[in-house]
Amino acid sequence: MYNVVSLFSGCGGLDLGFLGDFDSLGNHYERSLFNIIFANDIYPQAVESYKHNIGNHIVLKDVEELLNNEMDLLPNTADVVIGGFPCQDFSVAGKRQGITVKRGKLYLQMKRVIEHIAPKVFVAENVEGLVNMEKGLILETIKNDLSSITHNGEIINYDVKHYLLHAADYGVPQIRKRVFIVGVRSDLNVEFTPPVPTNENNWVTAKDAIDDLWGMENDPSIFNHSQISRAKFYPGKKMQGNTQIKANQPSITIRAEHHGNIEAHYRSTNPDEPEDMAFWRRLTVRECARIQSFPDNFELKGAGTHTYKQVGNAVPPVLGWHIAKAVQNVLLKSENIQLQDKEQFILKL
Repeated sequence: MYNVVSLFSGCGGLDLGFLGDFDSLGNHYERSLFNIIFANDIYPQAVESYKHNIGNHIVLKDVEELLNNEMDLLPNTADVVIGGFPCQDFSVAGKRQGITVKRGKLYLQMKRVIEHIAPKVFVAENVEGLVNMEKGLILETIKNDLSSITHNGEIINYDVKHYLLHAADYGVPQIRKRVFIVGVRSDLNVEFTPPVPTNENNWVTAKDAIDDLWGMENDPSIFNHSQISRAKFYPGKKMQGNTQIKANQPSITIRAEHHGNIEAHYRSTNPDEPEDMAFWRRLTVRECARIQSFPDNFELKGAGTHTYKQVGNAVPPVLGWHIAKAVQNVLLKSENIQLQDKEQFILKL
């Protein structure tokens, strides 16, 4: 098994993807070779959900405070470090303040963890807008900062590359593009290969994902399905968070913000006529979770606002699973290379 340290873990979307052994939309995602030994987040409700669904190895604490005052809580060794450092200041939906504010510099806290552990591989996830922010300068700055670390007085280099992946290409029923920054320790002599799309020409639709949930909002056996946003929306008006989900397409991006950004769900006897507004309503938390590819047995903790936020902030577990498989391949290849080198050395003797 390969040990993993998780940062900015949220409710555990990426972590669940790395663990595997879950079902989503009729598919089973097999158990991986990863074992998560430490996780961290500052959001209490997300930590509660994480503990309920994944494990008690998560610590509720500001990561900077943790590193400054309680470093002993952090493992000294691990094979992989993963994390989706907060993206608000990088997103095109935000104020694009870049790395001049505290949240924008949180990736440097991730670097401190990488320096402490010197993992074989690290994976950092962020929003699509990071690619073009400041004409790509922000992304290149982050990659350069992560490409060389000092561990126990020794300089260690990483081959750091970024990949823009579309969740819909991997079976997630959602238009959601995300950047994955992957660093592979140079001494492994292995190159990371991004996962091959499985659904590039066969996207899973919103209807595929949530149609069976219609009319079951009061079924107590379905977690988080009675939680429906009361945020106002205005049928027919084009504005953020006021968009109809098209049945024959992947959903638009599920967002973290509550007011004005929980997308509308539409169904009627005549779906080709959107002026029929009899059945307009917001998506339930469970519908959002389905669209994010969470399994139905994943129960979000907290009030409605908090559960929507947890789902919207998460990496889709199915996308995380594909990333994890690609990282696993790197580690297996590196072990094979080391074994071959050892055998050749013995033969020379």
